[in-house]
Amino acid sequence: MLIVALGWMFVVMLMTLTEATSADGTLLGALITFVLYGVLPVSIVLYVMATPMRRRRRRRQEAEQAAEARRALSGSRPPPPDGR
Repeated sequence: MLIVALGWMFVVMLMTLTEATSADGTLLGALITFVLYGVLPVSIVLYVMATPMRRRRRRRQEAEQAAEARRALSGSRPPPPDGR
């Protein structure tokens, strides 16, 4: 999916360049083109595509916290790192 986002941003950069350098174009129009056709849609798509990864990370952190809480309540200590 990242290659598609990269390709789309390349197209948007070409659109922005065309808008900025054309006889009827302006720099403001180029900026608006870049933001509304490029940055905003790509950021939304990448955010939505990363949702499963964020969910897995949150569940893993919750499981680690629950395990630490169980160890604290049971009074047992984890073994030392050197195995003694």
